[in-house]
Amino acid sequence: MTQHVVTFRNGRIFDGKRLWAGHAIRFVDGHAREFGPEAEVPKDGEVVDLSGDFLTPGYVDLQVNGGGGVMFNDDPSVDALRRIAMAHRGLGASFLLPTLISDSDEKTRATVEATIKAVQEGVPGIAGLHLEGPHLSIARKGAHDPAFIRPMEQKDLETLIAASTLLPVLKVTVAPESVTEEQVSALARAGVLVSLGHSDASLEVCMRYFAAGARCVTHLFNAMSQLGNREPGLVGAALANGRVSAGLIADAVHVHPETIRTAWAAKEGPGRIFLVSDAMAVAGTDLTEFELGGRSIQRRAGVLTLQDGTLAGADLDLTSAIKFMVENVGVSLEAALQAATSHPAALIGISHAKADAPWPGLSDLRRISSDLTSSDPLQ
Repeated sequence: MTQHVVTFRNGRIFDGKRLWAGHAIRFVDGHAREFGPEAEVPKDGEVVDLSGDFLTPGYVDLQVNGGGGVMFNDDPSVDALRRIAMAHRGLGASFLLPTLISDSDEKTRATVEATIKAVQEGVPGIAGLHLEGPHLSIARKGAHDPAFIRPMEQKDLETLIAASTLLPVLKVTVAPESVTEEQVSALARAGVLVSLGHSDASLEVCMRYFAAGARCVTHLFNAMSQLGNREPGLVGAALANGRVSAGLIADAVHVHPETIRTAWAAKEGPGRIFLVSDAMAVAGTDLTEFELGGRSIQRRAGVLTLQDGTLAGADLDLTSAIKFMVENVGVSLEAALQAATSHPAALIGISHAKADAPWPGLSDLRRISSDLTSSDPLQ
């Protein structure tokens, strides 16, 4: 049987931790076999000249509300998940967490069932599910419909724990105002990734909830108590707690680049700041408006807003976020790539690479243009 051999050279290759110049990587039947200095890697089969472009694992996006013209809230189905994942694959994401914005109990159940089925059917890219609400703070609701925001009850807790046993990853964004520390602990023990967000809680309260089991913060700086001179809020808690990671929307709209620069330098580890798109239905399309729960959202000059001007998700892909971090924030390209690949992947416990190989398969790699303006799948 003839093997399919392809070697990539003359570019910069990112292995999840660092960029390698002057190296080549050779794949046989879709699996990496050799990686090293160009002179040491065989050049049989197809040879792809990267012409200075970057070769990197596909992105891991933990907050995707929609794409390809579809909002997950409006169509919680396997077909919608397939369409959303395909749109984001074209934008560079190999894995994503489809995200449900606060909605009814019926919609939440339908979303869980659709995601479980999509995972069972092997829909490419669906790594699990992110439920952003409805157990949030009205004071920091953002674009969430306040009609759906409510405290967590025992039945909600049981539903989430049951869902976590059937999903590879379940991320849940909650606010201390609407959940108890005991509920957070129960979710964490069940393997749920608990993220604090849409909250006006104080640093002291947030630290207690981190101690209870929350390990993440949803879109740092947005829809949360801010870093003040006498009260550090959720922002301060996220930066000071080394066990906590935080998603960030890096689009020049949601957070000022100087604010990001300061937070990046201040963040205690090993927890990391990672990039999310917070993408809506317009991702991968030229749509200029869409609806969320009957409310019109306008797309204007890279900004998505409700009619009252409230930001409603982001018009962003992770290649653009990486470019923004490098050019406007001053983060190294290696660090920005880590924030879009290995850091979020580690947070949800997935790896691009197979158990017997240190590199992702060929289908999970992306070629990023040297000017960071595009990202293309290799297959």
